[in-house]
Amino acid sequence: MAENQYAGKWALILGASSGFGAASARALARAGMDIFGVHLDLKSTLPRAKQVIADVEALGRQAVFFNKNAADARKRGQIMDKMQEVLGASKPPGVVHVMLHSLAFGTLLPFIPTEPGEGVVAQDQMDMTLNVMAHSLVYWVQDLVAREMLVRGSRVFSMTSAGSHRVVRGYGAVSAAKAALESHTRQLALELASRSILVNCIQAGVTDTPAFRMIPNSDKIVAEVMARHPAGRITTPEDVAQTLVALSDPALTWISGSVICVDGGEDIAT
Repeated sequence: MAENQYAGKWALILGASSGFGAASARALARAGMDIFGVHLDLKSTLPRAKQVIADVEALGRQAVFFNKNAADARKRGQIMDKMQEVLGASKPPGVVHVMLHSLAFGTLLPFIPTEPGEGVVAQDQMDMTLNVMAHSLVYWVQDLVAREMLVRGSRVFSMTSAGSHRVVRGYGAVSAAKAALESHTRQLALELASRSILVNCIQAGVTDTPAFRMIPNSDKIVAEVMARHPAGRITTPEDVAQTLVALSDPALTWISGSVICVDGGEDIAT
């Protein structure tokens, strides 16, 4: 049996219980990494996280999951403390080889009403959306670097969409978050280059995930993409997960600060 090139290496997945996060946890575990997962689930959706844990463990990897709000600074500290404990128990100590920021929680209200009484984005909703879906990336990376859990060769991925530069009614706050997320990714790539930590943004195509289904008229968006997509299908979470596995190869050391499209040509087929 070939030696596992990821022995002692962990992936930290923010948003690990469904969609891109769940698929990536499974794929990275299959490649040989142990998995830290952060998710926020109520009783009704908790089975999704438990299934991901079971799948990772069935692959012979460790799964240490936290059902906590990843955007809460105090809870982030609690998670980091436990992660350090787990990594320190390894001989030699383990490291976070991959971090994936795949948090999808924000308001989907329009900016301007089209009829009397229609709800619109409030300041606290805008702030929450930007904090969860964009700014939290910076805070997690800051803490991981400060605690020396990200090291030379580690890589950070964030999840964006074409919504960062296209407009859909009701997607304005999320669109702003995606644009900010891409900016944060570039800035982190610049500031971490001297440490040989790679930071990139994955722009997935339209994908049928629980978060996507929350977008108003999501079914119409799928139909529109299907009608113009050059490959005749939408993106799957597994498309993104396999790309992350490829980009996690330690031999790849010179891709950083990029927005990498994983959409089969969807975004260019306008």
